[in-house]
Amino acid sequence: MLSHERYVLIQEIVNEQGTVTVAELSKRLETSESTIRRDLTALDELGKIKKFFGGATTVQADHPFSEETVRVKESLMNKEKTAIGKYAATLISDNDFVFIDAGTTTSRMIDFIEKNNATYVTNGITHARKLLERGFNTYIIGGKIKSMTEAIVGVEAVANLSKFNFSKAFIGTNGIDLNAGFTTPDIDEGLLKETAIRQSNMVFVLADRTKFKKVFAKTFMQLDQCCIITDSLPDSKFSHETVVKVV
Repeated sequence: MLSHERYVLIQEIVNEQGTVTVAELSKRLETSESTIRRDLTALDELGKIKKFFGGATTVQADHPFSEETVRVKESLMNKEKTAIGKYAATLISDNDFVFIDAGTTTSRMIDFIEKNNATYVTNGITHARKLLERGFNTYIIGGKIKSMTEAIVGVEAVANLSKFNFSKAFIGTNGIDLNAGFTTPDIDEGLLKETAIRQSNMVFVLADRTKFKKVFAKTFMQLDQCCIITDSLPDSKFSHETVVKVV
């Protein structure tokens, strides 16, 4: 089978399933995994699909109301998320009252937290479980569960969160733009993030370089209200708007 023929078939499979692994494509196209990986790299560079470690997803995730599942997000930018999370964990001090937002990068941060005397509040189901497993004093807010991101959102969640006053908050984001600020595809999640930020003394947004220069449906805060922790800064203009730490 010629490469351009594989390209067409791969795009059709990805668009049909939404997410597909290298192993699945290799089996269906009767082609080696190394060849499939090269094909995915080429299609990603052409903007036809979005490649991640072990597979690919559709480009629809860039739509302002679209979002990848947790499964897909966990496979993206692994090394970068680990570096960001590891640094973010060092910012927690004894006796801090900390909010940890739902998200795969904030989840990675929990693996490196060392402060047992701090108190942690989260709207992430996975995050709460990880915090408990590590023996931390943990609270989870109540509200509606969003299956795609495993986050607790909605009116009840915002009301619960507004009762707290945090010393520090660690927030996830889908997009960072010089004009639009920090954005997310989900309005309910955006309102919860906004509430958490307003209830916090210090706010850190954890975002790898792929989040920059992207805009989604809901702006939850302007750049100058939060510090950014990232693995790489694609444009120095962002550091003119707020504090940016590149790890």
